[in-house]
Amino acid sequence: MPTDPAFEIANPDGRPDVLLLCDHASNRVPPEVCGGDLGLPPEDMARHIAYDVGARGVTLELARLLDAPAVLSTFSRLVIDPNRGEDDPTLIMKLYDGSVIPGNRHVDGTETARRLSDWHRPYHDAIRARIARAEAVGARPALISIHSFTPQLRGRAPRPWHVGVLWDRDSRLAAPLLELLRAEPDLCVGDNEPYSGQLQGDCMWTHGTRRGLPHALIEIRNDLIADPEGERAWARRLAPILRRALDRAAAPA
Repeated sequence: MPTDPAFEIANPDGRPDVLLLCDHASNRVPPEVCGGDLGLPPEDMARHIAYDVGARGVTLELARLLDAPAVLSTFSRLVIDPNRGEDDPTLIMKLYDGSVIPGNRHVDGTETARRLSDWHRPYHDAIRARIARAEAVGARPALISIHSFTPQLRGRAPRPWHVGVLWDRDSRLAAPLLELLRAEPDLCVGDNEPYSGQLQGDCMWTHGTRRGLPHALIEIRNDLIADPEGERAWARRLAPILRRALDRAAAPA
């Protein structure tokens, strides 16, 4: 069994009608996985391939500003990706943006099952527990997932967006959020960019779409939140926008 939990809870007594999530908050490799070292150099473990740079800091500051609880992962996406379904072929990456992951090269079914049991499922169980806690007091929490993306993948075109909103079939929160972000004159805003939110089995599908909860995934370009000052600035910018979008999402149709 792991020595440390697969998740952390921030602001546990915050408002029950909002739940913040951060799937890729950490680049930590637990000691139970390859002795805590996947065989990558430190510069690779500091890249987006290992975690979402800046996302944890933005999430924690938003939890404070919105007075909302947050569930954050405590392990690298290279250990196992909590934003993928259990049967997704990219659940445990062996090659990512030009870097071979030595510690994952020989992962078999037994090791995959262990990582699912020890890290992937406990993270999702923590989200389910927070949703159940909110529902126990009559709230239907809106889910807001915070991610970041690299300005350019190797061999690909530069990405112009400052921020993107990912969503699938439920636009209750995504639509007002996109409208409010696009009203900011200095922002280039992506609608399902740089990735599509239409991925069956991902975190928003699992906890939002399947449960009928309003939800949206926010992607921030990671050079904008690469230090604590940038994290705080973006959280302060997003907080009032999110308050207004949440109000609109909760308004009767």
